[in-house]
Amino acid sequence: MLIMRRVKLYFEHAEEYGPLLNLKVAQKPTRAGPVPMVCKADSQCRNTSNKKKSGFQYFQLDRYLKVLVQDLGKYVAIAEEYANDPSQKMKSGGLLFDRRVARIITPGTLIDEKFMDPWESNFLLSIHADSRAGDLEAKGSPRFGTTPTDPVGLVQDVGLAWLDLSSGDFFTQRTDIISLPSIIARIGPREIVVDQAFETIENSWLISLLKEGHHVITYHRQKRSSGSVNDWAPMFEESAAGLDAGKFSQVEVAAGNFLLQYVNSTQLDRKTQLQAPVQRHDDEYMLIDRNSLRALEIKSTLRDGNFEGSLLHAVRRTVTKSGTRLLSQRLSSPSMSLEEINQRLDLVSELQVSPVLRQDLITLLRNTFDSLRLVQKFSFGRGDADDLLSLSKTIQVSAQITELLEAHMEGPNGDLAGSAPTTKCHRGQECIRKLLDRLSMEGPIDLSVRILEAIDEDMLSEFHRLEDREAADLVELAEDVLSEEDGDSKLKGVPKNIKKAASSKSKQETISRHDVWIMRRSASTILTKLHKELDRLLEGVDELTTALKEKTGAQSLTLKWTPGLGHIVHVKGKDLKASLEALGSTRSVSASKSTQSLHLSEWTQLGNKIEEAKLRIRAEEDRVFDQLRKLVIHNLIKLRKNAAVLDELDVACSFATLASEQNLMRPILNHKTTHCIVGGRHPMVEVGLTEHGRQFTANDCMVGDKERILLITGPNMGGKSTFLRQNALISILAQTGSFVPADYVEIGLVDKIFSRVGSADNLYNDQSTFMVEMLETAEILKQATPKSFVIMDEVGRGTTPEDGIAVGFAALWHLYHRNGCRALFATHFHALADMTQGFEELGCYCTDVVEERDGSFSYVHRLRKGVNRESHALKVARLAGMPEDAISMATKVLEQLQPHLQDLPTLSAANA
Repeated sequence: MLIMRRVKLYFEHAEEYGPLLNLKVAQKPTRAGPVPMVCKADSQCRNTSNKKKSGFQYFQLDRYLKVLVQDLGKYVAIAEEYANDPSQKMKSGGLLFDRRVARIITPGTLIDEKFMDPWESNFLLSIHADSRAGDLEAKGSPRFGTTPTDPVGLVQDVGLAWLDLSSGDFFTQRTDIISLPSIIARIGPREIVVDQAFETIENSWLISLLKEGHHVITYHRQKRSSGSVNDWAPMFEESAAGLDAGKFSQVEVAAGNFLLQYVNSTQLDRKTQLQAPVQRHDDEYMLIDRNSLRALEIKSTLRDGNFEGSLLHAVRRTVTKSGTRLLSQRLSSPSMSLEEINQRLDLVSELQVSPVLRQDLITLLRNTFDSLRLVQKFSFGRGDADDLLSLSKTIQVSAQITELLEAHMEGPNGDLAGSAPTTKCHRGQECIRKLLDRLSMEGPIDLSVRILEAIDEDMLSEFHRLEDREAADLVELAEDVLSEEDGDSKLKGVPKNIKKAASSKSKQETISRHDVWIMRRSASTILTKLHKELDRLLEGVDELTTALKEKTGAQSLTLKWTPGLGHIVHVKGKDLKASLEALGSTRSVSASKSTQSLHLSEWTQLGNKIEEAKLRIRAEEDRVFDQLRKLVIHNLIKLRKNAAVLDELDVACSFATLASEQNLMRPILNHKTTHCIVGGRHPMVEVGLTEHGRQFTANDCMVGDKERILLITGPNMGGKSTFLRQNALISILAQTGSFVPADYVEIGLVDKIFSRVGSADNLYNDQSTFMVEMLETAEILKQATPKSFVIMDEVGRGTTPEDGIAVGFAALWHLYHRNGCRALFATHFHALADMTQGFEELGCYCTDVVEERDGSFSYVHRLRKGVNRESHALKVARLAGMPEDAISMATKVLEQLQPHLQDLPTLSAANA
């Protein structure tokens, strides 16, 4: 789709996208006769003598870009008008301007569009893999749904590179096919670019993977490159100039080159400066597989995909957009570095015990802007005066934060006060000292002062007020005009009140936004001089007006400029005849019964000088603005580093606030393979219960030492699933660097978290609920390591009891004997407790139901040692409102089945 200043859609684009954009599709005859048009496959061609067209005004572009790019995943080309030089004019038949595509907008290449989600990153991901290994399904792999089981290609290296053009973040990673689905889920790309060769491969496992995730896939032809990171240098900031080429694998370099090639093709080689590439490694972060990201509701709820109710929603106390993006990234990729985690926890501890410092920081952070995205706009040659002011204010706040932190360090509890702080206090202040060392204010402060000295904020506000007023008038007029069916009579159809408003507006002398000067007069010596000259010329207008009034005696005489008539002398009513006689050498250019407009050479000459002076002022303002833009680029690296510090402070303040609000405790992490959680609580469920005035029942979780697997039984609605999820979430929060909802937590670092809970069918890929469950189970059993943490809920429930018990026992056996990981396994197959009696490091726990004499009952959510062989499913059915006669029938059937169920054969561990 092509968009120009006056946006129009033709032919099949008009028919396809017009209704989606809520635009009327019109037909207009062409002078050249019938114009060919693409017809829909299911309909005959319409009258080819008509041209289908539909469109909207350019100032409405963002509104429709959101629908086209963000909602529909389409690509939009932006065409601009460029002035032709003399040689180009001859080639184009004398045209003054030429239209050329300036940028191609895709879901993954958004920069500063207003519809962008400011709270989430907008990643574009490229995947480099050997296209010859793409046809894995044809080589014997199962139907797609999880990782392939065929040995061919399992050790295949895959190169990943992803960036966010709006912030300049750039990452690379080398991984394998097995880990790829989970890494893609963690990144959450808006668009994925793959080699064009994959488009023609049938049954490609890679493409099936991407389609199942409903990703926007772009097939792009990969150009040949040197295969070196040196190819990246032109698109990165100066700090990336000394890249260690040896640390990047070949597949990473290939993916990075491919990604940057695609970016250049969409930006048409417009220069940008990305941040230095960050290399990710599989062992640096906890891997939360794609099923767990969804089932544990890290960023959105499982049922409806909403943000509210997710873990991010429950723990977010950040006050900046970029801080929220950092928090989101940390939650989806918790750290595996004990040193890094403890440094984060030290900072949170310091801010928790220093509430005044924390509140002052939060107050200041609220006054900052998204400087990472602001400076990136300037690196693209974009950005305006508002962005400069926002950046300046953020720099000023950064300086205040620096002073605040330095004062805290030198205060009564500071290192420089001569006191003997505790070890914890010392570690927290050491973290603050490291943050201060990373803040660099020397260049940015000068930039901020220059911006504030140059830009007149009051006049900028006035400019926007006038701009908004003009835009509102245009929208009202344009919508009314475009609503007319007949193009030749559309002006006749404009309501009289709109026509009258448009006419009266041209007659009134009103200030235009083009007469508002955004730069201060003192922004440069040239501007000062030019404004003095303009003031002198404007005084000349007053003097000429006074002289003409005296000469003619016409008090209604005014000097004006209009687009159609230029500089005119305007007189009214009774003064008309006297004015014409007194002025002499004038030329009438417009007249009505009560007014007349005249050309006067003196006013024309003076008016032209004023316009020339305004043009010189505007040119000088542009020059000053360009200088400020270059100064931003000069301080680019410092500004980005400072922004990163502010984001880390925002996240730390968020966690400290959360800890104080909800009585969270600092976790202890080590390199063991144990979980010791005392009084653990579910972070989201507890919030929901608290809002309804109810209390959450805390539970302990001791797994990995004497008991590596906990087999949990209990009634429906007894809290088994909540217990499973809360311990996984506590592990994630701990390694993110947050305090956790528990009385005491000591956890050995978890390399991977897997969950098999809450499955549903996948009819699009022809997978039943049980098939999805088995695919998830298979993925866990193949990938879990002794350092992993696994939660599995009701494995085998989607088939017959006999088959379900067999599958459940097999999963337990594999987790125990092959994976050796920490696992929580909830089930209603009570026979599994008997079958696993030979598993010495497996413990059985359960929840209960307490029944009263009057028939009422209550759940006991606290776990106890043992096995509960009653599911109490009929009680839940009655609570759900099942008809009483249906409940009675179910009770009778259960009584008849009970003897047979007790006679089911059991399988000992020894026989397995």
